[in-house]
Amino acid sequence: MRIGVVGLGRMGANIARRLMAAGHSCVVHDANPEPARALGGEGAEAASSLKALVDALGESPRAVWVMLPSGKITEETISTLGGLLGAGDIVIDGGNTFYKDDIRRAKTLAAKGVRYIDCGTSGGVWGLKRGYCLMIGGEKAAVDHLDPIFAALAPGLGDIPRTEGREGRDPRAERGYIHAGPPGAGHFVKMVHNGIEYGLMQAYAEGFDILKGRASDSLPEDERFTLDLGDVAEVWRRGSVVSSWLLDLTASALATDEQLENFSGFVEDSGEGRWTIDAAVEEAVPANVLAAALFARFRSRRDHTFGEKILSAMRFGFGGHTEHMLKQK
Repeated sequence: MRIGVVGLGRMGANIARRLMAAGHSCVVHDANPEPARALGGEGAEAASSLKALVDALGESPRAVWVMLPSGKITEETISTLGGLLGAGDIVIDGGNTFYKDDIRRAKTLAAKGVRYIDCGTSGGVWGLKRGYCLMIGGEKAAVDHLDPIFAALAPGLGDIPRTEGREGRDPRAERGYIHAGPPGAGHFVKMVHNGIEYGLMQAYAEGFDILKGRASDSLPEDERFTLDLGDVAEVWRRGSVVSSWLLDLTASALATDEQLENFSGFVEDSGEGRWTIDAAVEEAVPANVLAAALFARFRSRRDHTFGEKILSAMRFGFGGHTEHMLKQK
């Protein structure tokens, strides 16, 4: 198939490369012309503008995959494409858009006859090699039309053991992609996926912090353990119930830099964690772990908060507990 790819950052460029490796034809565009030129040297057709990209796609139904940061740039790009594309054409938003924005956009584009697909895309910088897990929302006919694209981007069956009892169910899930439902459903599933990711990451972070802290000289000498965190991560990867790709990445980082001196510990959040908690509130679903993980990221961006000073003041007030750092000084 022939498809346009707009936004050639770390994921967008590799999406185009994976599609071309599977035999698809890509017309690419980015506000920065350099990545488009680079992909042009790899077999893609570089377009200097969105109009040039749409024109180069030829006859309908044309499809354009937008891979840009959520927010204004994606909103403006999809709005522009809506004016350039015609009835039956398809816009795919593969970024991390808020699912309610997808629902609104789908209605706006439908008035022009343009079909809208939201595609939650997980795989990061490893997607070119490993494939991308895809969670897709949109009308069935549009999703089915683009099945060769989704199948090429997805990981496929690979060597993951098959789940017993799935006989007769949609085989796409086993291959790494699903049609989750109508517009917005794909990004909703991806949003909750990222919320869960926050919780998993926080659990690993706290666990390894406890392991590291066991060497503290504040503990009785016979209860101190200086543990090799790289070895702990490695052994947990092999047969443990807590093994995962996130643990694989942790083991890799600890193997080369056990003190993680190249990291400050300042942790951003990309929005999906907040949206997941908002959805939990709307549905009255208790999401204690996911909320705590999100707040821990906020905490990582500060030194000591005023609230923590209040805690210290109260502890001093009722029990005479002084801060250790002040005592040391």
